[in-house]
Amino acid sequence: MKTPRENILSCLKRQGYEYVPIDMELCDSQRKTFREKYGHDDYPSHFRLCHRGFWAGFSRAATDWRSIYRRESLPASTSFDDWGVGHSKGSESAFHMTRMHHPLRGLISREEVDSYPFPRYDDKAAAVLAQWVGTMRGQGLATVGGMSCTIWETAWYIRSMEDLMTDMMTGDEKAALLLDKVTNISCDRAAGYARAGVDILHLGDDIGTQSAAMMSVELWSEWIRPRLKRVIDAARAINPGILVFYHSCGFVKPFIGDLIETGVDILNPVQPESMDFDEVHAEFGDRLSFWGTVGTQTTMPYGTPADVRRVVESRLKTCGEKGGIVIGPTHLVEPDVPWENIEAQIKNAAKGSN
Repeated sequence: MKTPRENILSCLKRQGYEYVPIDMELCDSQRKTFREKYGHDDYPSHFRLCHRGFWAGFSRAATDWRSIYRRESLPASTSFDDWGVGHSKGSESAFHMTRMHHPLRGLISREEVDSYPFPRYDDKAAAVLAQWVGTMRGQGLATVGGMSCTIWETAWYIRSMEDLMTDMMTGDEKAALLLDKVTNISCDRAAGYARAGVDILHLGDDIGTQSAAMMSVELWSEWIRPRLKRVIDAARAINPGILVFYHSCGFVKPFIGDLIETGVDILNPVQPESMDFDEVHAEFGDRLSFWGTVGTQTTMPYGTPADVRRVVESRLKTCGEKGGIVIGPTHLVEPDVPWENIEAQIKNAAKGSN
């Protein structure tokens, strides 16, 4: 019998599987429900997830971040992430969303971008990461190195989407400078994961909206694609066999062929509210594997366990015996998802196993 690691990697390489790999990330309230039901917190083991993830840290710049925000008065409660992006509470009902504050928004100079206090990939974490990979291997688990918001999202978080998009469309040199600085850091992180021996490199930038592409393929191809290739190449120069996972919510079908050519092996989440999975699989399933596909806007919160079962069965039928899919919700399992639907996904994926 294959180990969980062997099973999921074989499935993602479309070489068959012994049991269906699944994914499931619970929000805090759902974790509480799990704890109450089962008396412990280790839901990945309980649900027999074949993989575990690690997010390598940064060395943050020692900066008074408020001083960077020369054009905006920030709420007193604002916190700052490693990139200096400010986050304040959006509303009392918001679960994990924040109001975002962009430190380089507005009229800025090239010098402001050049002197911005970007974080550095923390080389000191390499030993911890390598030890973690070894521990997971010892448990027979596949390892995932997390670094979504790889280029585009991190850059617009800093600059603002409107301003960065304008910079790109007008060919402003500040766009190239900012994107290159973010890309260089991402290359360092990707290489660090590859040296540590992770099996799957988790990249991603949201480039789709609910019903359309966020930008033209031409604009993406000019500004984002070559930088994404640099990141992938940095990892593959060290570990040619590393699998590249790419996340983008929304409608991304126009980009899929280019993503494959750039080096992407796995597409997540294939949001069914935005794209038809069977159509995507028919066009790309011989070159691409998939992760997710069960709607967290529709089936998971509003469907019945029978609806969840039908979706899971449909995905497995489409993919066939060779696999090429990890069954899971298309995002974090939010508080409004009935627990019965969570269990239905797990149980019906198990029933569909070879």
